[in-house]
Amino acid sequence: MELKLKAAAGTLESSDIYIIIEPNSANEIKIDLQSDVMAQFGESIKKVILDTLKGLGVTSCTVTATDKGAIDPVIKSRVQTAALRSAQIKKFQW
Repeated sequence: MELKLKAAAGTLESSDIYIIIEPNSANEIKIDLQSDVMAQFGESIKKVILDTLKGLGVTSCTVTATDKGAIDPVIKSRVQTAALRSAQIKKFQW
């Protein structure tokens, strides 16, 4: 999936995550994560983000994530939404 523009999904409310995703030219996925539970779950959150992007076929992007205690399905859905918005995809194939 080719990302075309900067896009976001989510909120800064409790139990949610705010994801900003944008294309980059580094040919790698960079994740900048801020989380209230970084010490306990930081690596797990990064893994969910990375696995979701790889599942969508994204190979190069910059992700800025601000987590407020979101569970894995919420993280995955926010990443998917931001990526699809960035790629300007209107037809969804779930």
